[in-house]
Amino acid sequence: MEQIRIDALVAEHARALSARLQAHRAQLFAPDSRKTMRRFTSGEAAKLLGVNDAYLRKLHLEGRGPSPETGKGGRRSYSTEDIRALREMLESGAKTPGAYLPGRREGDHLQVIAVTNFKGGSAKTTTAAHLAQKCALDGFRVLAVDLDPQASLSALHGVQPELDLGEGGTLYDAIRYEDPVALRSVIRPTYVAGLDLIPGNLELMEFEHDTPRILARGGQQATPFFTRIGEALASVEGDYDVVILDCPPQLGFLTLSALSAATAVLVTIHPQMLDMMSMCQFLLMTSELLGVVAQAGGDMSYDWLRYLVTRYEPGDGPQSQMVAFMRALFGEHVLAAEVLKSTAIADAGMTKQTLYEVEKSGFTRATYERAIESLDAVNGEIEGLIRQAWGR
Repeated sequence: MEQIRIDALVAEHARALSARLQAHRAQLFAPDSRKTMRRFTSGEAAKLLGVNDAYLRKLHLEGRGPSPETGKGGRRSYSTEDIRALREMLESGAKTPGAYLPGRREGDHLQVIAVTNFKGGSAKTTTAAHLAQKCALDGFRVLAVDLDPQASLSALHGVQPELDLGEGGTLYDAIRYEDPVALRSVIRPTYVAGLDLIPGNLELMEFEHDTPRILARGGQQATPFFTRIGEALASVEGDYDVVILDCPPQLGFLTLSALSAATAVLVTIHPQMLDMMSMCQFLLMTSELLGVVAQAGGDMSYDWLRYLVTRYEPGDGPQSQMVAFMRALFGEHVLAAEVLKSTAIADAGMTKQTLYEVEKSGFTRATYERAIESLDAVNGEIEGLIRQAWGR
């Protein structure tokens, strides 16, 4: 049997896959197009704002705030920019501060949420993407950071690394040891008002390669590896309320630096025995490594840590037993809401979209509503933890 050169074969497969993905993207979006967010019906906009539809109509008739787009049958719709403008207008006349813009006030610290796990299939990136978008839709100023070299979070937001990122453009540029750039230079706006993105690609792996060399020199770098993400975020702290870090699926230097920068940790877990065993190893390794970082001066104080059950099938007996086991073991550290397994979420991902982006007409009503209620409940609970961390 003739042997093959694995490097050549892998390179061939990578080129073929990249070409196919590029063709797939061209089918979905024209080469010069950019992803856009769908418009929200007046009912959806009213729900996001916490008012009723009749009040939105009244504002429109009075000429206050942005005018909605009127479609067939007089149906009104709003863009995310319109909803943001309405929030700002309503907040200016609100009796209670933060009623429409729930972000930071004077004295509130930046919330940095690390979404992590090192087992594939736990819906880590899907969770990070939906959380970032919902926080932005709810009026927070959000920065999503893709720390995963596989760059799935970037792809969900219309950035294809091998096509859209040339030299640089990731967080690595701002945290590298030689000639780091200003973090603001790698931040790009998204098509969701209030949400910015730092994309990722394979270049992030350079941090994993650079750090051991720096450590071998006896720590001559300007700042320790575990403080570099935190220090970079500090330079844009005033621009955001919430930062969502989509961590790599392994415990490397990037993940440790992200955990050191975080003020909160969200661990996604699929409720099956193999995943639980994997999470056990993850927690053991994390505690040991973070202990070392703490001894070296790293800040290990967090506002909260929560486990999020994902891809949950309530009718599956073993899964339900596993969830009950987790709740008995970890108590309040397990979020009360779960992300249900749904064809709607999976189908949206096939076209590189979140459930907040897709038109619900593409699904059966029951399927869509079941999935969106699940996501809204999870994200609402997390937003509650954010407010609680600010003393509200």
